[in-house]
Amino acid sequence: MMKLSLTLLVAVWLSAVSGNDNNKNNNNNNNNNNNNRKPNIIFVLADDYGFNDIGYHGSQIATPNLDKLASDGVKLENYYVQPICTPTRSQLMTGRYQIRTGLQHDVIHAEQPNGLPLDETTMVEKMKEAGYATHLVGKWHLGYYREEYLPWNRGFDSYFGYLNGMETYYAHKQNFSDGNWYLDLRDQNGPVHSEEGHYSGHLFTEKAIDVVQAHDPRKPLFLYLAYQSVHGPLQVPEKYERPYRHIQNQHRRIYAGMVAVLDEAVGNFTQALKDKGLWEDTILVFSTDNGGQVFTGGNNFPLRGWKHTLWEGGCHGIGFVSGGRLPVSGVVNRELIHVSDWFPTLVGLAQGSLNGTKPLDGVDQWDTISRGTPSKRTVLLHN
Repeated sequence: MMKLSLTLLVAVWLSAVSGNDNNKNNNNNNNNNNNNRKPNIIFVLADDYGFNDIGYHGSQIATPNLDKLASDGVKLENYYVQPICTPTRSQLMTGRYQIRTGLQHDVIHAEQPNGLPLDETTMVEKMKEAGYATHLVGKWHLGYYREEYLPWNRGFDSYFGYLNGMETYYAHKQNFSDGNWYLDLRDQNGPVHSEEGHYSGHLFTEKAIDVVQAHDPRKPLFLYLAYQSVHGPLQVPEKYERPYRHIQNQHRRIYAGMVAVLDEAVGNFTQALKDKGLWEDTILVFSTDNGGQVFTGGNNFPLRGWKHTLWEGGCHGIGFVSGGRLPVSGVVNRELIHVSDWFPTLVGLAQGSLNGTKPLDGVDQWDTISRGTPSKRTVLLHN
């Protein structure tokens, strides 16, 4: 009887051990499946955002949502962009210096027949090729004078936003050389006339949240959320300006309110990702397109210069990476990273292919960002 009991006991024990091993194997398989799943990739681009206008750089403007995202991720403190809009955006989309695309001279103006060359492969096309749903909400500013240059013909499944670069925040109009203001708000179906009076910082966030809520989670998501904030003209709902009424300079006071809208917008958008259950499988990149414009309220202290200049204040950008799929948190990274690096870095994360692209100036920085390895970059080009 004693032998039978011991035999049964050993059998039960072996069964339990086997069960634990099976559970461990199942857990490991689940973790591997999660790690093998392509991450959702969100790229948030702020416009004319000053180096000293984010809380963790010592700003007088409170940015609790951006600060929290950056603290939970990797702050990029040796990160460079171009000193104006179109050159930065062209490098983001192609991974190639602006001298390769002929977009190094200035922004694309409203009536200028120019655009990102059609023989350039965009990052979005590579995302789509890798099986991603691709969406753009916000500012394009890479040309629209022919149908082929429009964003939904450069890889995006859907588009809502501005084609130009300096619209009013409520009426969504752009000033042309004839002195008139023309509507510059549209989606892939045509001009949008129904949103007059809807502040763009709120409007773009709501449209981005609509994309998230409609997204089928069985497919990875790539969303480029390119805010107009905080580019001039200086316009903001009064309730956001009110907390900064102690700031005597009117430009700075309104600008501070615009930053507050941007911070709230990013907070609301990331909450939508969490509510949808997407956050844990998401990598989010935050960047500015160039330094702040000091003549319209921006502040790049302690950097010299401002937007349009090749001093640090013009091209030393704010950047950080966050999200549930980021394997590290609370990291300050001081390795050299350039905006052109996002193309190979994010396409690599998407398990996509770089075949068919022209020679890239960007380099894959994922190991640098996620593991702290030395940057593959030693120089970069400004002009």
